[in-house]
Amino acid sequence: MTKLILNRRHFMGTAAAAGAALASPAYLRRAHASGGEVNIWTYNDFVPEAFKDQFEAETGIKVNVRLVDDQGKQFNLLAAEQPNPTVDIMTVAGHRFLQFIDSELLAPLDTSRLSNWGNINPTFSESDWATINGEKWGAPILSGMEVLSYNTELVSEEEAMSWDTLFSEKYAGQTAYIIQDMMSIVMLKMGYDGNMVEYMDDPEKAAAIVEEAKQFLIDKKPLVRKYYDSGAEVQQMFVNQDIALGHSWNGPAAALINDGFPLGMTIPNEGSYGFVYTYNIANNAPNVDNAYTFLNAILASPEIGASMTKASGFISTYKDASNFLTDLEKKSTSFPEEQLANLQFFRAEANELKYSLVDPAVEAVKAA
Repeated sequence: MTKLILNRRHFMGTAAAAGAALASPAYLRRAHASGGEVNIWTYNDFVPEAFKDQFEAETGIKVNVRLVDDQGKQFNLLAAEQPNPTVDIMTVAGHRFLQFIDSELLAPLDTSRLSNWGNINPTFSESDWATINGEKWGAPILSGMEVLSYNTELVSEEEAMSWDTLFSEKYAGQTAYIIQDMMSIVMLKMGYDGNMVEYMDDPEKAAAIVEEAKQFLIDKKPLVRKYYDSGAEVQQMFVNQDIALGHSWNGPAAALINDGFPLGMTIPNEGSYGFVYTYNIANNAPNVDNAYTFLNAILASPEIGASMTKASGFISTYKDASNFLTDLEKKSTSFPEEQLANLQFFRAEANELKYSLVDPAVEAVKAA
């Protein structure tokens, strides 16, 4: 098969066109005097290169980005480093807040230090999940969802409207997914609450449901080409035509669509889950002042929100960010109403129960 070259630089190139002013000159002059550094753990493309370069030039603060690909790995690393973490800012999904908060790994966010907090759409900044114990714990930056992505030259949209196609003999050896994410989706597909909130008072039923989902994935293991971890990895598999379809986040899929690759994505009829990524400050962060300088700068304008969408493919939480997207970029970050009706958001109330069961199940599937 002809192999296409995945050009990551192209995905970020348009961010330069949206290199909006980060903050007022006086604000940046004060920040420049401090210099130093800020250490960030985040996903690929969540800090647009154009923004990073401008921020470093105008503040004198060096931005050190360490890429992460899994919330569980990030949690374990941060827990191992406490009480003296090396990180200042990390990216935590809203539905994983409680796990980090209960383990005292995050510091409450002081929004009074963020003059640009009002640039976030209140749907995200003032939502119920964003406030825990009367405190804000993160700045919402991007919203995403679990989708079924497919090569439109190999798979029809009708087929892509069901998760069953991902596990069909027809596409054996041509599929890929993240096991942990698929556990929740498989439970939902089976008619259960993938958030496990319904089973908080019935741990035996919760365990039985996770066991059923685990066994399903083990039974279907001969059909999958690869379990993957990162968005860049699934992008490359599509570009190389190693896979015809796969579970993915909408962000990596949108980036391929915007680059002209024949990719489609759906929220299947059986349903799926949405999530919100936030920037959070670590408890005992070594460079707290620089962390707030960075957060306030990246929240400064809708152009920056648009550049984050252009770079990552995820949907911006910033007010008016869509005004700075092309028609194709708007299309790749939206879904038909009938598909959105299939979507629900991940919830955190039962996370302790859920992940105490799901994490070992994931390892069992890998080892099977």
